[in-house]
Amino acid sequence: MVLAMAALAGLVQAGDSGSKITTLNQLIEHYDSSRCQECHAEIYAQWQSSHHAESLMGINDFSFMSKYLRQGPLSVKRPEEATLANFSCAKCHLPQLLATNDQVAKQLAAVIWNDDKQTLRRLNIGCLVCHQGKAVVHQRPGRGLIYGRQDREDHEGSFQNIRRSAFMNTPAFCGQCHGLGPNFEFTPPIQCATLYGSYLHGYVATGGARTCNDCHMPGQNHSFPPNFNNRADTTVRLRAALPLEVEVLPYTFQPDHKKLQPMVVVGVTIRNRAGHRIPDG
Repeated sequence: MVLAMAALAGLVQAGDSGSKITTLNQLIEHYDSSRCQECHAEIYAQWQSSHHAESLMGINDFSFMSKYLRQGPLSVKRPEEATLANFSCAKCHLPQLLATNDQVAKQLAAVIWNDDKQTLRRLNIGCLVCHQGKAVVHQRPGRGLIYGRQDREDHEGSFQNIRRSAFMNTPAFCGQCHGLGPNFEFTPPIQCATLYGSYLHGYVATGGARTCNDCHMPGQNHSFPPNFNNRADTTVRLRAALPLEVEVLPYTFQPDHKKLQPMVVVGVTIRNRAGHRIPDG
């Protein structure tokens, strides 16, 4: 298990400062996306309205990891017993955690145990997770670099150089977290997100050509809809993705000459027009 977690930490690629992070506060500060807000205010506001901004929180302000730490194969009796091995969910919900150490895991377990939602909201899938650690494959992110749509040498702030990452525009980029499943590197293995596999096998394989960004990031919108806390918007999206057709045939059945029994035949058809299965997870 130790070897598996060490290998996974190498894949996470938290950035050139990842190995220096030894406390939960350092982790929060290093990945704090508010530094980007001054220049990218609109994008930051969009991101804040997304599930990525609260990746350790479920629907309706629910701390989903609380249950896993108290019940089942990932549970501990006390937060002090937690290690990185108890946070397999972090592979997608907080990948930067897996490049730290067990001490940080214990501190996070205490935050979850105490239902400290204010701290949990500061742990998320922010700018650096996507534009650094997840932006390249088969190599570590360059020291002091972030990645985007084009090369730039005049970026202001902590990272002055931007390198183009063609990979970020591919469905495989999203598939790193919204993935194939199951994850056999954990003990026990976990079966969770399978959207990318569904997209490849059930959509692309039958001629589909749209990408994740086409539907979930139109115009580079960083709100990544749907947000399931926004029920009105989610309802509109689901109606478009899963159109419902109903056919009704009413009739009267007469079992004998003195008895009439009203009956109905209902035919319901639901089509999936999304590029993947619904729901997922």
